[in-house]
Amino acid sequence: MRPTRHYFLSTGRLGFGHWSLDDLPLALALWSDPRVTRFISGPLPPQKVEERLRSEIAMQNSLGVQYWPIFLRASGEHVGCAGLRPYHQTSGVYELGFHLLPASWNKGLATEAARAVIAYAFTTVGACSLFAGHHPDNAPSRRVLEKLGFRYTHDELYAPTGQMHPSYLLSPPSRVVSECSEPKQDAEKEKS
Repeated sequence: MRPTRHYFLSTGRLGFGHWSLDDLPLALALWSDPRVTRFISGPLPPQKVEERLRSEIAMQNSLGVQYWPIFLRASGEHVGCAGLRPYHQTSGVYELGFHLLPASWNKGLATEAARAVIAYAFTTVGACSLFAGHHPDNAPSRRVLEKLGFRYTHDELYAPTGQMHPSYLLSPPSRVVSECSEPKQDAEKEKS
């Protein structure tokens, strides 16, 4: 039986936890899988996966965000990660990202996880806007971002792949009161 994990954020099917060093086997299964990583950096060797895990933990401890591990609430099965990282911190712009294990593809889980992260970003984290990008050949990620309301703004070099990645921004919903409109515009100008 799997140990009970505390979820700080939930959806109908998913629970979001926080990475710990005990999660190294989960991180290895995710970030060393060539199918998961083919559009972001390629599979990471074990040492780099551990570095990535430690980096995610440190980011959570210092900034309150990370690409959180996500699990099926019904079974506790690990399905991947979804979350935030600073993109343009002085303007309050965070990057949204999600990496799912192949067994979880084509089930609507990326969209479900991303919707939860977006709501959390704007209501709890206080993000002024969200940035996201995808590999030019990753049509499923493009469709998810468009479905979520992100709008294309530019192509941006993503160093790990050496390619220009289509890049998008999402503004907070009108119901979220925000004093971020000016910095968000500055962030868009910086990317032009």
